[in-house]
Amino acid sequence: MTSDIGLAFAHPEERSIASAGADPRDRISLRDHIVDVDIGAFQKERGHTQRVMFNVVVEVRPAPQPLNDDVDRILSYDRITESIAAELAAERLNLLETLAERLAERILAEPQAMRVFVRIEKLDVGPYKLGVEIVRSRAEIAVKVVDKDGIEAAVHPLVVFLDAAAIASADLSKRLDALQQGGAPVILTVGLPDFPRPQTGHRPTQRRIDMLAIEQNAWALAARDPRCVVMATRTEIDWAIKRGQMVVWAPSKLVLDAVDGPHSRAPVALALWLAELMAAEKMIVHGDVALPAGSRVPVEYA
Repeated sequence: MTSDIGLAFAHPEERSIASAGADPRDRISLRDHIVDVDIGAFQKERGHTQRVMFNVVVEVRPAPQPLNDDVDRILSYDRITESIAAELAAERLNLLETLAERLAERILAEPQAMRVFVRIEKLDVGPYKLGVEIVRSRAEIAVKVVDKDGIEAAVHPLVVFLDAAAIASADLSKRLDALQQGGAPVILTVGLPDFPRPQTGHRPTQRRIDMLAIEQNAWALAARDPRCVVMATRTEIDWAIKRGQMVVWAPSKLVLDAVDGPHSRAPVALALWLAELMAAEKMIVHGDVALPAGSRVPVEYA
């Protein structure tokens, strides 16, 4: 508990290091950048500025080699401060949360940026600091589509978990009909099948076997309804979402290729990880399964 509390109040760079995968990324950071800002929801905060402090850490793609000491080959520190200035100039905001979200989105628009930690704190509200901290990843950016008027909008799919009993149920087609009635693209995820699997006693190989078993269940689902098309890559899933198609997720490729992959092997935990990755509207669970705590996506049981 003590280490968790210490990490919660640590600088974003320490949190970035603590949550890094097996192949950590390069990082650039901005510490204790203080700006006078007119921000706040209360009347007493309007019409005058207060000091706001920004701490930002950006995890970036490896820089192209050779660098040749060329600033154009890297994500410049100036891009962080310029992003802060641009968001502050865009409009007056009530919430630090809104400012943090917009700043993270702007930074992640940079080609090199992969994940960003943003901490923003008010310094003049009392003998303490009040603030917000968020972590956002390029992978979590919602799919966007352009309508007939040329307006771009984010698409938030519905992620659905089906256990083996739900896949075999006589009313499967009716369940899928109901899911589609909401209008959001549907991503179906599945649990393990009801037959025995080889047990290796070796975590990496068992993980592969379990995911292959999940994918067998995905193909079994595809056989039951022609709307269910099995897809494995983010490119395939994005393509289907933009067209409002129903997807059945085969998890091996996305999970094994992920730098910030799921920590649990449980099928429902994999489904929840995908829901967060795809910026899902919510996740619906069919089956008696226990969900891990701390999801950023709303979850409901069918």
